[in-house]
Amino acid sequence: MSEIGKIDALAKKKEMEQKDKEFQRSSKYQWYIVIFMGLVGLMDNNLNLMEAVAIAGIIDEFGITEAEFAFWQGIFGIITFSVFLIAWFSDAFGRKKGILLLLIVMGIPSLLLPLIAINLLIFYILYAIVITGTLSNMWEIPVSEEANPKKRGLLGGIATLISLIPLYALIGEDIEAALGWRWTYGVFFFFMLGLLVMWYFMKEPKRWSQSKEDRGHELMKIKRALKSLTRRDGLYIVISTIVYGIWAIAFKFGTSWGETYYTKVNTTMPLEWKTILLVGGLLILVGALISGVLMDKVSRKATLIIGCVGSITGFILMGTIGHFLAFWMCYLFMPVVFTWIMVYFAEVYRTEIRSTATGIAATGARISYVIAPLSASALFILNPQMNIFWIVPGLLMIVPLFTLLLKPYETKGQTLEEIQEERDK
Repeated sequence: MSEIGKIDALAKKKEMEQKDKEFQRSSKYQWYIVIFMGLVGLMDNNLNLMEAVAIAGIIDEFGITEAEFAFWQGIFGIITFSVFLIAWFSDAFGRKKGILLLLIVMGIPSLLLPLIAINLLIFYILYAIVITGTLSNMWEIPVSEEANPKKRGLLGGIATLISLIPLYALIGEDIEAALGWRWTYGVFFFFMLGLLVMWYFMKEPKRWSQSKEDRGHELMKIKRALKSLTRRDGLYIVISTIVYGIWAIAFKFGTSWGETYYTKVNTTMPLEWKTILLVGGLLILVGALISGVLMDKVSRKATLIIGCVGSITGFILMGTIGHFLAFWMCYLFMPVVFTWIMVYFAEVYRTEIRSTATGIAATGARISYVIAPLSASALFILNPQMNIFWIVPGLLMIVPLFTLLLKPYETKGQTLEEIQEERDK
């Protein structure tokens, strides 16, 4: 590059950094949004992971087998494809209204589960609606849009870390013992009420407001939102769909069926299932923190590689030796990949279509919530000893590594404006 080119590039970089500062709010508000979005994610993830505690009670009450539970879970998982509408709503009407819709979609059915789920059909419908809300993951977007670019990986990692606090492992068993499995979901309605108080103080990200101005205050209709996607956007949607979809299948195997494995199949372990689950849940927090640090200090790409290789090793060891140390490896490295997904795909898209694009990818990845349970159902029948059961997700986690061949743009330390400018070159 010539000297004049270097000077122009430096001037443009400074201009983008100045623009980024104009969009940023105070450090105090940034921490508020990290904590608030982390708590929204906490509700999201624990509603999703609570089945690790509730499945045994559900199976006993409705008189079905593990294979039957997984089969119908996959069939009703089709409902979760509607998650795209929640994501689009956030781009069209604003992040604040989008978060409100998300809280309602998760909170109201959670209360209805213990009140009206009198049969298996009603249970699966309400359960699928709750899971649809938990799959949007759009709570990471306000963090990305408000964060200092040099700390975006860390702040996104901290929000994810908060979201992964394992309430299902810490108090899920106690709630089930005292009130029954239904209220392991029902208590989150009251959690939602507390979050609504915090929601009142949330401000619309300046980037979204600017994007709204740029399109002349016109509502972003779904057709227009889709037409706004560029070929480069499409590439990242493909990468996101593959990585997120494969991750979701593997994680669904690991979080849903650990209790079945350690209480019915591999009963020789010296630790009780409750202890295995609790330590695993705590290791999720460690994995999220490691991911946030790696993304800011090393690179986004290296973080994905480390998370995938660790996860592959953990699942393969689960299928060969079945030791709880292998189970804990899965719980440590899978959130490294998850945190990468949450941070990277909240920053790599343009503000105008950020939530819509992540929503399309999330919708595409939702096939995993059909494939994973149906695959688990088949494997329960074909492989009751669950050896192949664990090796399958391990082999699947090799696939995300191949997306690196598409050369995804490295976003470490850059403003969202720089990313938007540079990634399309």
